Amino acid sequence: MEVATPDRENVILVGCELKRSVAAAAARGAGLNLEESLDELAALASAARARVAARLLQQRARYDPAFLIGKGKLERLKGLLDRHRADTVIFDDNLSPAQQRNIERALDCKVVDRTQLILDIFASRARTREGKLQVELAQLDYWLPRLGGRGVELSRLGGGIGTRGPGETKLETDQRKIHQRIHKIKRDLKRVRGHRQLHRSFRQSVPIPTVSLVGYTNAGKSTLFNALTQSDTLASRQLFATLDPLLRRIRLPSKREVILSDTVGFISKLPATLVSAFRATLEEIGEAQLLLHVIDCSSPRAEHQRDSVHKVLEELGDSDKPILEVYNKTDLLEQPPRLTTGDNALRVSALRHQGISRLMERIDESIDGDPLVRAQFRVGAHQGDLLARIHASGRLVSRQDRGSRILLEVEAPRSVVEKLRQLDSPSREPG
Repeated sequence: MEVATPDRENVILVGCELKRSVAAAAARGAGLNLEESLDELAALASAARARVAARLLQQRARYDPAFLIGKGKLERLKGLLDRHRADTVIFDDNLSPAQQRNIERALDCKVVDRTQLILDIFASRARTREGKLQVELAQLDYWLPRLGGRGVELSRLGGGIGTRGPGETKLETDQRKIHQRIHKIKRDLKRVRGHRQLHRSFRQSVPIPTVSLVGYTNAGKSTLFNALTQSDTLASRQLFATLDPLLRRIRLPSKREVILSDTVGFISKLPATLVSAFRATLEEIGEAQLLLHVIDCSSPRAEHQRDSVHKVLEELGDSDKPILEVYNKTDLLEQPPRLTTGDNALRVSALRHQGISRLMERIDESIDGDPLVRAQFRVGAHQGDLLARIHASGRLVSRQDRGSRILLEVEAPRSVVEKLRQLDSPSREPG
C-alpha cells in the first residue's frame, strides 16, 4: 500500500460536474464521466509525486460562485482533511482566483487546481532552456491574477505540488516585478525560437519531409519513436515523460529519409495557457507533412483520448493534415481493437516491435516529397566504400564494368542522389 513520505504529499481529489453536462455527454456517448476524470487526475497527482488519500465528488445544477462545490461538501472536505491528515486539495476543475482564495481560507490548507497541477508536472519534466522558459511563463501568467490578497496563503506555498519549477521564487514578488519577468522571458523565448527557426529553415532547404508523432499522454509515443528510429530516448509510463521535442532521421523502405519528431502528449482539459505557451514547440506539428496519431488501444478511454487529440489539433489549426492513426499496445489486448477502421489505421505494438515494418511502408506511401529519380555514377573500381554506399542507397537499375571504371544507374530519392553527388560526380540523370 502506498504511503505518504516527506517528499510525497497526502492529497484529496475533488471533482464537480453540472447535471446538464452529464446528460449531454450521455446523449452524445462521448467524454469522460466524473469517476474517469478523477482517475486521470489521480494519475496526474501521482506523476507529481503525491499520494491520493481520498476523493470527493459532487453533481450540481450550477457551480457555486464562491467555492465551486456546495458548503455542505466543503464541510465534508474539511473532515476528510483531518481524518487523512492531508496537506493539499486538488480540484479537477480550473478555479477562479477568488474561488481558490476562498477555499484555502475555509480549509486552511493548500488548494491546487488542474492547471496548476499540470504546470507543476511540466516544471519537473522540462529539460531544455526553451522548455523551462515556457513553463515559467505559463506559471507566471497563472499566478499574476492570483497575487492580490494572498498573504498567508502564499507564505504557505514553500514546497510541494504547484510550487516547483523555475517560477517558484517569483511567486511573492509584486506585480510590477512579475510583469518585468514576463517581459524578459518573452524576449529570451523570442531569441531561442529564432535560433530554432534557423535550424528549421536549414532543414527545409534540404528536401527531407517531417513526420510528427502526436497523441494522448502515455499513449506510447516515445516507445514508438524508439522503435522507428532504433534509439533509446526516455520512454516511461509517467504522464508527460516527453516535454521537449525530439528529432531523428529515419530511412524508409524506398531509401528516402524523413525527420521524425516526438512532441509533448495531449490531455483532456489541457489548459489554454499551456497550449499558448507551448505553441512554438508544437510548431513541429505544423511543419510536418504527415502526422502519426498514436492511440493507446488498450485504454478503455481510447475513443475519448482520440477525440481530445483531434480537438487540440483543431485549436492548433493542424486538423486538416494527413493523419495515420496508429493503434499502439495491441500486445495488451486479447481481441483486435474495434476502433481501427479505414485505410488510415494501423495496429502495432511498439514495445514488441510488431507492425513496425508495415508502418514504415505506410509512411513511405503517404509521403509526397523527395521523389524517386534515376542517376548515373562512374565509380573507380578501387572506390569500394563509395560503391557500397551507392548500392545501399537505392535500387540498382544497371551496372557496366569498363576496365577500371564502373558505370552504375541507380534509382533513389532525390535527396539521396544529391548526397551521393557530393561524394562523386554523376554524369547525368536520364530523362
